[in-house]
Amino acid sequence: MTHTASSDHAPTPLEAPAAIDQRRRILTIGLPACNVDGERRFPLTPEGAAMLIERGFAIRMQRDAAASIHYSDNAYMRSGVEIVGRDEALLCDIVIHLAPLPAADVTRMRRGAMLLTLLHPCRRRKADVKALLSRHIISIALDLVKDRQGNTPFADILSEIDGRAALAIAASLLADAVHGKGILLGGVAGIIPCETMIIGSGIAACAAAQSAAGAGSVVRIFDNDTYSLRAATRRLGEWAVGSVLHPRTVQAALRSADIVVCTDIDTPFEIDDSMVREMKKGVVAFDLTSDCGRMIPSLPCVDLASARPGFEQGRCCYVNAGSAVPRTAAMALSNTLLTMLHDIISCEGTVNALRLLPGLQAAACTFLGRAVNPRVADAAGVRCTDINLYLALS
Repeated sequence: MTHTASSDHAPTPLEAPAAIDQRRRILTIGLPACNVDGERRFPLTPEGAAMLIERGFAIRMQRDAAASIHYSDNAYMRSGVEIVGRDEALLCDIVIHLAPLPAADVTRMRRGAMLLTLLHPCRRRKADVKALLSRHIISIALDLVKDRQGNTPFADILSEIDGRAALAIAASLLADAVHGKGILLGGVAGIIPCETMIIGSGIAACAAAQSAAGAGSVVRIFDNDTYSLRAATRRLGEWAVGSVLHPRTVQAALRSADIVVCTDIDTPFEIDDSMVREMKKGVVAFDLTSDCGRMIPSLPCVDLASARPGFEQGRCCYVNAGSAVPRTAAMALSNTLLTMLHDIISCEGTVNALRLLPGLQAAACTFLGRAVNPRVADAAGVRCTDINLYLALS
C-alpha cells in the first residue's frame, strides 16, 4: 500500500514584503545674478542656503551673484551651494530673481518651472510676461504670498525695511555739511528738532515714524483710514500727531517738513506741483509706494538701487529705499523663504503646492501659459483668468 503526501505538509506560499523606494526627487533652486537696474537685494544668505540644503533642496548659484550683499562665492560653497554659470542657475526647478526676469532669461528656463519674484507692477514689460506665458512658467509674486493667518510676510518685512532705511538715509543727508543742511534730525536742547511728515499709517509708515521719533524728530502722520491712524498713533505715543489727509493740513505740514515719506494708502492721493512748491528748500522726500514715485509726480525719481543719495541733482524723490540696505533685506528674505520653501517641498511638487497652499495660490501671476493676476495680465495685454479653473484641470 502506497501513501501519498498529505496536503497539510505542502509548502505554503507567503507574501514577501517588497522594497518600496521612498526617496523624494530633490528640488533644485537657482539663484541667478540680478542684472536688472532697480534691484540690488538678494534672496538668500549662506546661512539660509545651508538650512534649505539640510531640508532636501539643492541650490545652484550663479558666480558672483551675491556680490551686492558682500558675500563671496566661497561663503556659499562652504554652505553646500554649487557655483555655476547663469544658464545652469536658470535651468533649476525653482528660480528666485527678485526683479522681473527679462524675456531673454525666461526663454532659458526649464518649461513649467517656478519663478519666485516680486510683483513690481511698474517695471513689468509686455515681452517679459509674454515669455513667461510661452514657457508655461509658474510665477509667484513673493510680496503677495499670505501665511495661514492672512498676513503677507514678505511684503511686511520689506515694507519695514523700506521705512527704517528711508529715515536712516534722510538723517544722513540732512547731517551732510557739504550737500545737505548740516543739521541733526532730533536737534539738541534749545533747538527745535526736525519735522518728519509721513503719508500712510501702515507698516512702512510706522517703521519710518519709529525711527524718526527715536531720533527725536517731531512726527506727523496723515491717512484717511482713521482706524489704522488711531492704531499707529497709539503705538508711537506722544511723539506722533495724526491727521486725515485734508489739503490745508497737508500743505501746512509740507511747509515745515524736513523729511517727507509717502507710503501706500487705500485712497488715492497725490502731492501735486502746487504742494511741492510749498516744500522747504533742502527737504528730503521718499516714495515707498509700489507705484514708483507716482505720489509726487512732479519730482524726478532717484532709484537708490542704482544711484547714491545726495543733493547734487537738486530736489528729487528717492524710491526703492530698501535696496540701499540689501544685506539686511537678504537676511530678512532668507528667514521668510525658509518657511515657504519648506511648505512647497512638503507638497511634493510646485503644482501640488498651489493646490494645497491658498496663500501661495493667491500670489500666482502666471500659471501654465495663462495670466492669473490682473496687473500682470494688463501688462501683457491679455485676459486674466481664475487660477482655480486650471488647478482643477491640471
